[in-house]
Amino acid sequence: MSDHSDERATMIAAGDLQEFAPRGREHCRRHPSALTLQLRRLQPASELCSSDGAAGLVGSLREESWQLRKGVSDVGEEVDYDEELYVASNMVIWSKGSKNQASTVYKAFTVDSPVLQALWCDFTIPQEKSEKADGSDEIVEKCICILQNSCINVHSIEGKDYIAALPFQVANVWPTKYGLLFERSSSSHEVPPSPPREPLPTMFSMLHPLDEITPLVCKSGTGVFGSTRVQYVADYTLRIVFLNAEPSIVMTYDTVQSLHTVWALRRVKPEEQNTVLKFSEQMGTPQHMATSSSLTAHLRSFSKGDSPVGSPFQNYSSIHSQSRSVSSPSMQSRSPSISNMAALSRSHSPALGVHSFSGVQRFNFSSNTQSPKRHSITHSPNSTSSDSFLIPETEPIVPELCIDHLWTETVTNMREKNSQASKVFITTDLCGQKFLCFLVESQLQLRCVKFQESNDKSQLIFGSVTNLQAKDAAPVQGIDTLLVLEGSGNLVLYSGVVRVGKVFIPGLPAPSLTMSNQMPRPSTPLDSVSTPSKPLNKHLGPLEEGVLLSPVPELRDSSKLHDSTYVEDCTFQQLGTFIHALRDPVHNRVTLELSNNTMVRITIPEIATSELVKRCLQGVKAILPKEVAVQMLVKWYNAYNAPGGPSYHSEWNLFVTCLMNMMGYNTERLSWTRNLDFEGSLSPVIAPKKARPSETGSDEDWEYLLSCDYHRNFESHPVAKALRLDPLEVLALKDDFSQSLSLDSSTLLFTHIPAIFFVLHLIYEELKLNSLMGEGIRSLVVLLVQLARDLKLEAYIDYYYRDYPALVKTSRQACIIDQVQTGFMHHPSFFSAEPPSIFQWLSSCLKGEGVQPYPYLPGICERSKLVVLSVALYILGDESAVSNEASHYLYKITSGQRKQQIEQDDNRCSFRHSTSVSSLAEKLVIWMTNVGFTLRDLESLPFGVALPIRDAIYYCREQPASDWPEAVCLLIGRQDLSKQACEGNLQKGKSSVGPVLSSDIPSGTESEEDEDGMNDMNEEVMSLIWSEDLRVQEVRRLLQSARPVRVNVVQMPEASDHEYIEEKENRLLQLCQRTMALPVGRGMFTLFSYHPVPTEQLPIPKLNLTGRAPPRNTTVDLNSGNIDVPPNMACWASFHNGVAAGLKIAPASQIDSAWIVYNKPKIAELANEYAGFLMALGLNGHLTKLATLNIHDYLTKGHEMTSIGLLLGVSAAKLGTMDMAITRLLSIHIPALLPPTSTELDVPHNVQVAAVIGIGLVYQGTAHRHTAEVLLAEIGRPPGPEMEYCTDRESYSLASGLALGMVCLGHGSNLIGMSDLNVPEQLYQYMVGGHRRFQAGMHREKHKSPSYQIKEGDTINVDVTCPGATLALAMIYLKTNNRSIADWLQAPDTMYLLDFVKPEFLLLRTLARCLILWDDILPNSKWVNSNVPQIIRENSISLHATELPSSEDLSLETLAQAHVYIIAGACLSLGFRFAGSENLAAFKCLYKYATDFLKCLSAPTASITGHYNLETCLSVLLLSLAMVMAGSGNLKVLQLCRFMHKKTGGEMNYGFHLAHHMALGLLFLGGGRYSLSTSNSSIAALLCALYPHFPVHSTDNRYHLQALRHLYVLAAEPRLLTPVDVDSNTPCYALIEVTYKGTQWYAEATEELMAPTLLPELHLLKQIRVKGPRYWELLIDLSKGTNHLKSILSKGGVLYVKLRAGQLSYKEDPMGWRSLLAQTVTHQNSEARAFKPEAISAFTSDPALFSFADYFCKPTVNMGQKQEILDLFSSILYECVTQENPEMLPTYIAIDQAVRRLERREMSETFELWQIKLVLEFFSSRSHQERMSRNPNRGLFMNSEFLPVMKCTIDNTLDQWLQAGGDVSLHSYLSGQPTEESQLSMLACFLIYHSVPTPSQLAAGGLEGSTNFSELLLKFKQLNMPVRALLRLAPLLLRNPQSMVL
Repeated sequence: MSDHSDERATMIAAGDLQEFAPRGREHCRRHPSALTLQLRRLQPASELCSSDGAAGLVGSLREESWQLRKGVSDVGEEVDYDEELYVASNMVIWSKGSKNQASTVYKAFTVDSPVLQALWCDFTIPQEKSEKADGSDEIVEKCICILQNSCINVHSIEGKDYIAALPFQVANVWPTKYGLLFERSSSSHEVPPSPPREPLPTMFSMLHPLDEITPLVCKSGTGVFGSTRVQYVADYTLRIVFLNAEPSIVMTYDTVQSLHTVWALRRVKPEEQNTVLKFSEQMGTPQHMATSSSLTAHLRSFSKGDSPVGSPFQNYSSIHSQSRSVSSPSMQSRSPSISNMAALSRSHSPALGVHSFSGVQRFNFSSNTQSPKRHSITHSPNSTSSDSFLIPETEPIVPELCIDHLWTETVTNMREKNSQASKVFITTDLCGQKFLCFLVESQLQLRCVKFQESNDKSQLIFGSVTNLQAKDAAPVQGIDTLLVLEGSGNLVLYSGVVRVGKVFIPGLPAPSLTMSNQMPRPSTPLDSVSTPSKPLNKHLGPLEEGVLLSPVPELRDSSKLHDSTYVEDCTFQQLGTFIHALRDPVHNRVTLELSNNTMVRITIPEIATSELVKRCLQGVKAILPKEVAVQMLVKWYNAYNAPGGPSYHSEWNLFVTCLMNMMGYNTERLSWTRNLDFEGSLSPVIAPKKARPSETGSDEDWEYLLSCDYHRNFESHPVAKALRLDPLEVLALKDDFSQSLSLDSSTLLFTHIPAIFFVLHLIYEELKLNSLMGEGIRSLVVLLVQLARDLKLEAYIDYYYRDYPALVKTSRQACIIDQVQTGFMHHPSFFSAEPPSIFQWLSSCLKGEGVQPYPYLPGICERSKLVVLSVALYILGDESAVSNEASHYLYKITSGQRKQQIEQDDNRCSFRHSTSVSSLAEKLVIWMTNVGFTLRDLESLPFGVALPIRDAIYYCREQPASDWPEAVCLLIGRQDLSKQACEGNLQKGKSSVGPVLSSDIPSGTESEEDEDGMNDMNEEVMSLIWSEDLRVQEVRRLLQSARPVRVNVVQMPEASDHEYIEEKENRLLQLCQRTMALPVGRGMFTLFSYHPVPTEQLPIPKLNLTGRAPPRNTTVDLNSGNIDVPPNMACWASFHNGVAAGLKIAPASQIDSAWIVYNKPKIAELANEYAGFLMALGLNGHLTKLATLNIHDYLTKGHEMTSIGLLLGVSAAKLGTMDMAITRLLSIHIPALLPPTSTELDVPHNVQVAAVIGIGLVYQGTAHRHTAEVLLAEIGRPPGPEMEYCTDRESYSLASGLALGMVCLGHGSNLIGMSDLNVPEQLYQYMVGGHRRFQAGMHREKHKSPSYQIKEGDTINVDVTCPGATLALAMIYLKTNNRSIADWLQAPDTMYLLDFVKPEFLLLRTLARCLILWDDILPNSKWVNSNVPQIIRENSISLHATELPSSEDLSLETLAQAHVYIIAGACLSLGFRFAGSENLAAFKCLYKYATDFLKCLSAPTASITGHYNLETCLSVLLLSLAMVMAGSGNLKVLQLCRFMHKKTGGEMNYGFHLAHHMALGLLFLGGGRYSLSTSNSSIAALLCALYPHFPVHSTDNRYHLQALRHLYVLAAEPRLLTPVDVDSNTPCYALIEVTYKGTQWYAEATEELMAPTLLPELHLLKQIRVKGPRYWELLIDLSKGTNHLKSILSKGGVLYVKLRAGQLSYKEDPMGWRSLLAQTVTHQNSEARAFKPEAISAFTSDPALFSFADYFCKPTVNMGQKQEILDLFSSILYECVTQENPEMLPTYIAIDQAVRRLERREMSETFELWQIKLVLEFFSSRSHQERMSRNPNRGLFMNSEFLPVMKCTIDNTLDQWLQAGGDVSLHSYLSGQPTEESQLSMLACFLIYHSVPTPSQLAAGGLEGSTNFSELLLKFKQLNMPVRALLRLAPLLLRNPQSMVL
């Protein structure tokens, strides 16, 4: 800018001067290795680091460097501090500030070799690695990268560390939006090689530390015929000087052509990848072919990673020496790199592989890719031979990023060799235009290029270049300006390229003064232009104002500019300090480097601090053309920030003056601006010549006093009225009339006055919506009135008068603007003659009148927009209002004056009846949360405007949805829901609610009970579920196995002592059978109840097999040698004990591989327990964390139990995944899955069984053909010649059957691709017997020779194969209702056939048949009996018979056994069908049969059936009962189990005990938190676990492997819902209502449950509701999907609930008689008096309400008339709290206060009246009425009596005023004559309340000639005036004197 005239005066004061030293320097000195590093006192590096930390000549190691950036907070909120990254030798120190304290060291890193560079970089991890789309959901990893000589370390904030080796010497590394960008350092002698060889790429990218380093592709328009070319960046003359992330651009400098170029950096497109990777034809010489082929041959040897030689880099150098290119020497010194590790998945630990570049040579360079400057004509690839022999051999590295050419600076003739930019940055000017600025130090120039985004946002368009003289520069982002250090040492602020002013730094002398004063004048002033040959030193730019250079100027060549501080040996030292560089700009802070080696950090002041001025500036800026706006802002900035500027309070006054001056007002002459108080010196801009004060005084002083604000305020003060002071009138100033003030039309903003006025009016409307900005509105309205007068806008003046009658007096100075001048003004298209009023707009909406779109300024009037749209949505019911951006309720105002106004007639929309208005409230609340509206915003809205929003919130609070996000729940005030949503987002480590659901052990029994393994149960919840009795203690007593048992044997007189001891030990042996069976049940009881401490081993309770004999309590031991004890008796028991302990660990616990290994016991005896522990970890999913190495380690030990546990555990953890690694692991243990030629491994039989079941689990439900084929053959595997194949064949066959069933689970007849296997027929044959088929497949060799043990012949041994085949059929056809298969399984109905089937198999067949015919199972005894064939029914003994029927041809024994087994089978299937359902009919039916069997056992007929058989059947029934009642702890079943527990003699063996205690465990599954599921996979797991053949003794695995009993875990699912009170955080009771979906058996039904309770299976449910009246209602809708509820249940089932006001919990008040509402109903008569403020604590926990009750509702001693107010407040408080909307309390009080003020006639502004009017209109609006009629029982939102009373009071007050003389002033108002001052405010109230039109509107309506009321009514129709108001106006309008007030 040329006008230096005003430049003299303007200076900008910088604030906040502080000495600056990098925080890291101090830390380094204290660093422990500081001595060994011998850090000298660090000298600051003289050469300037750009803010990105990359600067200077590459390779010169600087001693220290640092960079700063704006602080980033973890939460993402706005923070204002700096973060610093400091580098010294091999340390990197990251320090950050915080809100309240100085900066502290956050992290310090020390690496092995010197750090070349450190930087911040964010890596994105795309969720789907397959699609590289930018839009895909990405996780950002914030990292710090540290570049060393040979590698780069990356440390992420989460704590991951990566090290990436670098395959080349890196010159520089840059952070980008996508990852890192490397520049390869080019050694100086890398000349283009003599044969046309491909230069190597120079720029590379790395998108993630685990990815490969890939070359950069460049796309430039340098093709010969203007086509674009795509190639690698291989030009070593290109250097990157700048890189930016948003927008993503790179700036390079070409050292040969000395040009800067800007490129866009983006991901590479697939077609560009292909272009680059295509190996285009070489030059065509045969010898070249040879070279390339030898090259690829070499490459091939190690690009695949199978290099015969040690390091790939040795090869690499040899290749390159033969192709005559000099490779940099550092290449050979790399460690061997791991080739192509990009396949390494991200899930591995980062330390697993160091990613590196597997040879730079894997690029297929094309021959014509030279640097972009040299054009070479591309040959068309006319032969494809070269393609064909290369493609199969090398796999090239695919490039990831591409740079796209955008702009190159123009070539000028005078261009220096070394004009590389030393600093580049992007800056924005005050109007949002962006500039790319780069500083060319050698020419002391700052070049600024303007750029902008294209309209479709796809590319950047660069504009012209502006050159500024500058020695240094830095951006000030905080206020959109930049600082320039001129050659003279002046610091100047620019906005874009517009000069703002010099910066004055307090404490530093101004450069011009210091230099000229202290120095002698030199004789030869130097030329100030630096010639290219002799560049001046950078510190001596062209100095202005006679600042002279030192006599001995040092001239250096520019390459040395970077070396040392030039000040050290220069005579400038005596000159005092001056600034020689700027660095580290952050927000609005910047560091100045001074000449005396110190640094100072200064703050550039803000543009404005007061909210009001900021708003106005924003608005004015938005509306003006950009150039004008910048000038306006520059003027304001200078005025505001002049040294010694104004304080906060007077900022507005300064703004008004400044603005009016710019509009052409003479503020000195205008009475009200002249008196504005500035507090502090007047800025030189505003008062260029201040008059000298006169001593004598004048009339003006008196007028000044009269017109000042203080006087005006005093006049209206009540004291003045009390003292009867006469109001003094200001005398009309003489000169005001003589010469009216005219405007100077040449000023900057004169033409834009109407636009500015309109914008300020909109801001005024916007501020009305914020009740905190009242002060600002009053200031603004004064300015608006002045402008409205001058623009002669009557409607606006009237409007402001109605708003602020006290402020807007009638007599006020007006400036006369000539008509001529008015013509120059630019009236924008959006200017409307009627003032837009937001309250008026809302009022029209509520009344259902048509509304115009409301004008708003985007980004400034955000509240107006929000209010308009929310009312449109909620009141008008227009759901489209918020759905799209361009709403037709608003129209945007822009400076571009685009035709954005839609035709307004189409747009009149009145209330449309919407179908589901109930959901409108939800829509509104969710939309408001999405736009970021919070409770704090709601509180600052005026109460009338906020009412519709509060109404919607109140409605949503009553009926919320359970899956709303946390923010919505906070807005509607449901803490219970927001806490639930918040817990849902956190990955909770604990499944219970923190400390709430902790377990408390009863104190008295601690010492005994602490090792029984059941003390981590959640007592608190269990005591809520079973509160009436001590059944949990009883279960604990029955299941504990850690204490000695009581051996009670009476010594018979004839028995000797020795015999007595033997008898005791035999008795103990019997009892031990039971003790050993307990752990399985205990595992069920404690399932998933414990979170282990990772530093401690898991406590495994010991299995105690000793006894104590009363009376002397002597110990009885089995190891005394008196009796024979079976060997290894306890080995399976301890396995089960280990499983039980392991199953306590909850799936959500934090466990890792190390902890699992850490638990390995030292003693060999405990190996079995550890084996069980491993299996348990597999069942709860933790075994997947165990490293493969350790799994291998355990298996090689050859310990049988460990192998069983591990194989089953790993398979259960990988259920149904077909995981290959696990399949291999299992196959080794199954001979049938190994190739026939493999060595026969000696695998123990039980391990084979476990492996077979494992295969079934891993392939569950997959119908994998090969697996199915092998398993089918294995069911009937003949006994081979070896011994192993002969024993325990049953369990192997059963396992194969079960596994086959799992693989084809539920597939039924649609087994794809298996029809040739004839699976069902083959299974049928296995089941009923017949000739063996010829063994197909590869294993026929193994079974050629028959067994030497068993003579089996060629028929199938049904006894072995039947169980497996039966269950396989059941599982394959599970729930398919396939009749034909079911008929195969029908029990035989002739005696002859019955003799062929083992009775036990009849149980399995019946079970299988029922499972197939799933839908036919009915829970009654009729159905159970229908499974028994007729012959048995007719001839069988009933279960109660006493004597035997005689029969010859029938075997009674067979019939009786068949009968009980068939019934047991049917009952078991009933258990499966209703597992976990607590179905009452099923329970009763099963219970009946169980008691029948019990009676039968003691009946005389028991011997026919056989005790063993009856016991088996009873056990099966007990298990069925427990399945149905799983988790419920049913008392009757518990009694049965306890009865069976006590039976220890006779037939009771280990297996029966096992079954009984499993039943007990199922009954209390997981301590009542878990239940069973009936999904296919659960039924398969339960079939394995509850297989109805129980072991005879503890080591018996002949028929069924005992370890499989634990697979029930796979069928357990968490289904306990525990309500937790959100205020007290404790579990409580709550009533919930469960709605079932309708099915074919029952219609949709609801049932009420008292939670905590087990829910039914979720797929059966439609919805769950927490019911009132005690708790807030809450609906979980399952029709949308069950995931939300599932996640709640899996996290411990915690459902937060919130007590309603005045209610007590069910525990404290079971019947509901003590709640407050119940009490108030009894004394209804005096509700308000009955409410004691103390009682409020029962309603609410809000401290604000407590204090309100305390201070405003408690009567004091001498109350007087305050009693009435107290009563009112008490009743309001009661109303709010009982209706649960305490947030309405302020509204009630505000309404009451406003009405009282109106009664006292003290309304100086009509703001509150507007609000009351809106409230009344809302309650009478149609939408509200409809909502109420649709939902009549909805809680009242505001007290029904309160509003009518208030309305009446207002009406009365205004009518009294009208009668008491108000009608006169009303008449004079309507006829346009001035009214008397005292009446003004009441008149305004009347006009507002009754919506009286303005006089001009009345005149336009032609009301003059009206003679009667009906005519008036017609004419007022279009003015939308209510009839009641018209009645009050009619007397005046009809000109009849007597009033018509009704």
